[in-house]
Amino acid sequence: MSKAFEEIYEGLNEAINHAKGEPTKIIEHKPLPVNVKEIRGKTGMSQQKFCATFGISLGTLRHWEQGLRTPRGTALVLLRVVDKNPKAVIDAISR
Repeated sequence: MSKAFEEIYEGLNEAINHAKGEPTKIIEHKPLPVNVKEIRGKTGMSQQKFCATFGISLGTLRHWEQGLRTPRGTALVLLRVVDKNPKAVIDAISR
């Protein structure tokens, strides 16, 4: 067997063991949850205004605020930045 095959095989076995809940060397990185309603509250915006300002659909925002879905990817990054400094973000996008 080639070294590449052995490394892939080892990695797959480790992933399987991790999925079973067995101890492994795998490190999971999970983003901290965000409170979207609280973040929107910091801006002082209505749902409609928040969506129009940040390019988010109203349905998506409502799902986030109700806890039915969680923001991911760039939306999560945007919300974290808005959470830290809403005025700076709003100033930056309104120019």
